[in-house]
Amino acid sequence: MASDQTPPASPADAAIDSVSVLGEDSRRRMFAFIRRAGRAITRDEAAASVGISRKLAAFHLDKLVDAGLLRARYGTPGGIRKVGRQPKVYEPTDAQITVSIPDRRHELLADLLLDAVLAEGPGENAAQAATRAAGRRGRQMGEAAREQTRPGRLGAERGLTACERMLDERGYEPVRETPTRIRLRNCPFHPLAAKAPDLVCGMNHAFLTGYLDGLQISGVEAALAPEPGECCVQLTPAEAAAKTR
Repeated sequence: MASDQTPPASPADAAIDSVSVLGEDSRRRMFAFIRRAGRAITRDEAAASVGISRKLAAFHLDKLVDAGLLRARYGTPGGIRKVGRQPKVYEPTDAQITVSIPDRRHELLADLLLDAVLAEGPGENAAQAATRAAGRRGRQMGEAAREQTRPGRLGAERGLTACERMLDERGYEPVRETPTRIRLRNCPFHPLAAKAPDLVCGMNHAFLTGYLDGLQISGVEAALAPEPGECCVQLTPAEAAAKTR
């Protein structure tokens, strides 16, 4: 006798379902906004972030909750208590989407490590070669971007604006905290960074430093500033980075 129960979804099916949910543009942009906010977000805030109605935003947010990408609760945004019913707020879960179509972020790290193996110099160890290769690749990418866009002289504000597209494409999830500071919400090399943090963070730091050099941005520095669950590097005013050393 056949069972009427539906078999549980496999991990691969669950990942594909998550990707499918993010296929809708407004839903995907709201999810990105909530991930980068660093706090619980109300329906009104989510709706305003993409320019849609509160009712439509609630529909999309519930889809993201059903897919396991967000969690919902009733709370007070910003810790400000008000009279009356607390609004529904949304936060990202710890869910990781591992479908690769393909995953260019790990491809970049693999390329850098291959460069290091092929170009290891006399008297260098593997970590030194990897850091040097990462810095060179970042500088080459920055120079190519500068040649393509011809931005002229780049100070801190315009320079960071010029960086944001590359950072977004490479999975860093950049957040512009101030006109001259970018916080990177995501480590694009996780979980490899957790296995070899000194090596991977050193390569990441060298890569971003090289990119800034290649773009010829003045007044900004890639500074090591590790935070749990985030990238180990921030792009910050050079004088501020110097004070933290």
